[in-house]
Formats: sequence, structure tokens, C-alpha cells
Amino acid sequence: MKVLSMIQPWASLFVLGETQYETRTWKTNYRGTLAIHTSKKVDRDSCSHPNILELLAKHGYTASNLPTGVIIGTCILKNCIKVAENHNTWALLEDGRLVEGNDFFLGDYRVGGYVWEVENKKLLEEFLPAKGQLGIWKYNEDSQNSPK
Repeated sequence: MKVLSMIQPWASLFVLGETQYETRTWKTNYRGTLAIHTSKKVDRDSCSHPNILELLAKHGYTASNLPTGVIIGTCILKNCIKVAENHNTWALLEDGRLVEGNDFFLGDYRVGGYVWEVENKKLLEEFLPAKGQLGIWKYNEDSQNSPK
């Protein structure tokens, strides 16, 4: 299974459907099922923002009870689209799509960055403990459980 690690609260807000896109400074040619892993790091400054607090509370989360170090969900990566314009409260993608509202607020829409378009986001019933990595990485249950 291919996996992408994300810092909290961004990982949970993404999987829970508060934003439809993931934003990255890089693109990938990979398309298909992608698991979402939560790094051990929690961006506590972001978690204290009133809008983030509200979105987390809607799902029963706070900065102190967000899952970390686990795979929490899956999605299907369909496309990577370049950000063409950023207008501080909305962005225009190279395919003509407009991004605004929570999608804009919860992402990094710098010109030249990439929007990862996904579908079929699902929260796992049981989270899988895993050690994250940079980039897209392959989850191997045996290597996750073996002593180092």
C-alpha cells in the first residue's frame, strides 16, 4: 500500500472531509489508492486557531487527542494540478478550477505548488501503527513490526 504522511491536524481534517484537496510543493506521477498516515508531530499553533478548533471539535478532536503515528484513512489519488494564481482568499488552478473557502484555508496555494485531487476518502475503523517517511512510501506490515 502506498502511503503519504501528513502532520496533524491537517491529516485528520483531510480524511474527515473538511477539505477536498491535499497541497504539496511537489507533484507525483502515482495514481491510485493512497493511505494517509499521521506523523508524530502535531502543529499545536494551528490547532489553536479558532477555525481549526471549531473544525476539530465538530469531530470530537482537540490538539491533545489527535491520533499520531498511525495510518488513519485511505483515498484514491486522481490527479496533481498546478496552482496558477493565488489571490489571498482564493486560488486558480491551471485547469481553470477555483479553490476557495475551507479548501483554500486548509491548504498551501502558493503559485507553482500542486493540488492533489482525490476521491473516495475513508476513515479506517482501526488505525494502523506505522513509522512515517517523507514522500510517498510503501507500507509493509512486516517491516513496521520488526525490531530495529
